[in-house]
Amino acid sequence: MIPRPALLIPALAVLSLSTPAGAAAWTVDKTHSQLGFVGKQSGKEFTGRFATWDAAIDFDPADPAAGHAKVIIAMGSAAIGDAEKDEALPGADWFNVQAFPDAVFEATTFRAKAPNQYEAVGTLTIRGIKKDVVLPFILDITDGQAHAVGRLDLVRTDYDVGGHGLFSKGRSVDLEVAVTVDLTATAQP
Repeated sequence: MIPRPALLIPALAVLSLSTPAGAAAWTVDKTHSQLGFVGKQSGKEFTGRFATWDAAIDFDPADPAAGHAKVIIAMGSAAIGDAEKDEALPGADWFNVQAFPDAVFEATTFRAKAPNQYEAVGTLTIRGIKKDVVLPFILDITDGQAHAVGRLDLVRTDYDVGGHGLFSKGRSVDLEVAVTVDLTATAQP
């Protein structure tokens, strides 16, 4: 069988390096959160998820520009649910986890776009390739509980994922993939 790619990174949170003035710190509830990916193989959509990742967020909707987030994802924890494909994902053609065990998304600022709609502006690094990205997300906050849902559309070969041989042209596995984010977090006191 042909391996299915998974790309992504998660997108809105991890180990803050520092708390910018004006930003509020949040603790992500990983039990009720998920970082995943969506792609297509032979015209059929597939989904996957990352089992291992760390997240923290500094964000205040009243001052989004002061926010910061960093997400670190263990690429070897990617799973689609098909044993053969899951075995292929960590390999050199796809995530090459031996050389690049982690992917990193870092938001250096946030922008308000509309009520409850924001963008996380920053960089995504996969397989050592770092690119500027903008992750749009919807955020609802009620009584100190936040729920954010977002999707970042990418071209996997921009990060050299499946960028060689049979899979490099997108004939069997589409080049376009999306990172999906569904996070629940609690405001830190």
